[in-house]
Amino acid sequence: MQALHRAFSRYVLGHAGVTFLVLCASFGFFGVGTLNLFKMFSDNWDFITANGWMALTEGGARQLIELLTVLFISMLNYVVFKACEHSLVHKILHPNEHPTPP
Repeated sequence: MQALHRAFSRYVLGHAGVTFLVLCASFGFFGVGTLNLFKMFSDNWDFITANGWMALTEGGARQLIELLTVLFISMLNYVVFKACEHSLVHKILHPNEHPTPP
């Protein structure tokens, strides 16, 4: 995990252009991943509660796992977005400060 943090800091947050591109991509992936997610969770829950065990065996459980996976990936994209945003704002507000190496 520490190596991933160092690599992300060096290669992504270390260059403003790359940071901006990753920020845009992560924002887009977050938006697409969360689009209509609440409605899909609600429909899945209604399907499972209305049909019980049969709904789970007919794909309700698999869909619930897929929705939770999309939620998890979307939140990872949000965290990447916020890290890039913080880095860019700091570079704009404090252009003469050099970050300390990890």
